[in-house]
Amino acid sequence: MKICVLPGDGIGPEITAEAVRVLKALGLKMEMEEGLIGGCAVDAAGTPYPEATQKLAREADAVLLGAVGGPKWDSQPRELRPERGLLGIRKDLNLFANLRPAILYPELANASTLKPEVVAGLDILIVRELTGDIYFGQPRGVREENGERVGFNTMVYSESEIRRIGRVAFEAARKRDKRLCSVDKMNVLECTQLWRDIMIDLAKDYPDVELSHMLVDNAAMQLVKAPKQFDVMVTGNMFGDILSDEASMLTGSIGMLPSASLDDKQKGLYEPSHGSAPDIAGKGVANPLATILSAAMMLRYTFGLEEQAVRIENAVKKVLAQGFRTGDIYEPGTNRVGTKQMGDAVLAAL
Repeated sequence: MKICVLPGDGIGPEITAEAVRVLKALGLKMEMEEGLIGGCAVDAAGTPYPEATQKLAREADAVLLGAVGGPKWDSQPRELRPERGLLGIRKDLNLFANLRPAILYPELANASTLKPEVVAGLDILIVRELTGDIYFGQPRGVREENGERVGFNTMVYSESEIRRIGRVAFEAARKRDKRLCSVDKMNVLECTQLWRDIMIDLAKDYPDVELSHMLVDNAAMQLVKAPKQFDVMVTGNMFGDILSDEASMLTGSIGMLPSASLDDKQKGLYEPSHGSAPDIAGKGVANPLATILSAAMMLRYTFGLEEQAVRIENAVKKVLAQGFRTGDIYEPGTNRVGTKQMGDAVLAAL
């Protein structure tokens, strides 16, 4: 198993180190090699996604990534922003399907800003299309019209792009509660009317899956009103970006949630759902659990090692039950620990 490890910026190196320790503790035969991406790559190589990293990522079976970005690089030209590295690797590896689980662990029910009875038992999977939509559509830019600047972006989806992400979502729903909610804005956007039409057509191939539709504004409201009505949600790149972050906070902390970005052959990039948190970088207090759980997703989806993935997930459940908490999920009466101490607890539970 060849794994490309990209720690990135901010808290990325700290949390990635703990996930690597957990992977190594499983005793599997794997080869890991580190590379640069994001702001640190801009500083060292003058670009957020250097050629050396591209080579590493292309040759690996999977990529484990920490986080990119920080205020240090906010004044850089757009093509040198750390986030361009993230967009670049997704496009380069054709990682079109982003899987974002939002699971509320019973011990963290009080950490959610919603009432425990609203979120208790929450288990949602959001499937987000990752390489199309307004983020990549052309034309785009800023130009001058009638003496003033005008910004423009293009929302575009081809039928084949919608079909392939739809199949990923239907297959995922088949393995869960067999309910899929497709989110669009068909009452305003022709692009998403096509999205809905194709999802309806795809449903014929999955008669065992119940397909429903929801406009994105209503979906955003329903996620905080009655989130447990959802099983699997599928949507485009921009809507998915927003809804998956919203769903993550239902669970109490974005520091708990992993993600997987897959191509059509199950090669994947695995990263926590949170950002680089530059305000706490280097302090040893970041929550590594989302990255550790991302490593579990890597074992499951890319390598087909379900048993080892479940071992990691059960270890995380155990440390939470034992009362270990980093600052983002701490509450009185629990044991507040740092990044490495949380990693130690997971290793002990393994």
